[in-house]
Amino acid sequence: MQKRMRNFDGVPGCSMEAALHILGGKWKGVILYHLFTDGTLRFGELFRALRGINQRLLTRQLRELEEHGLITRKVYPVVPPHVEYSLTEEGRTLHDLIMGLSVWGRGWLERRGMRTAKDEDFDVLKHAAEKRPVLPDKS
Repeated sequence: MQKRMRNFDGVPGCSMEAALHILGGKWKGVILYHLFTDGTLRFGELFRALRGINQRLLTRQLRELEEHGLITRKVYPVVPPHVEYSLTEEGRTLHDLIMGLSVWGRGWLERRGMRTAKDEDFDVLKHAAEKRPVLPDKS
């Protein structure tokens, strides 16, 4: 199944344009980061983890990540609805990029004497960045 290339009138100008189209914006990388560090999450758990996002924007970002094949959305037929989000195999290929950006961001903050609102253990973060997800064998 070929994924849509929303907002492209044809072929992207270069591979970087395609990558930034898919991952661009303030929240997509943060959503992926939390799915890497916390595993499968419900909508409410993601909403609480992302400081400053509104529900409508989170819904839109999740839909776009799903359209691009990076996450899956599983709906459980219960009342109230129970929806979980998790990384796809393709999404897991972004592990080194997303976790590497997180480690770089932490170092950038520390070099300026700054901290994040969430007290992250830098050693745990570095360990998570070094831990590669196991991908299914294609053979």
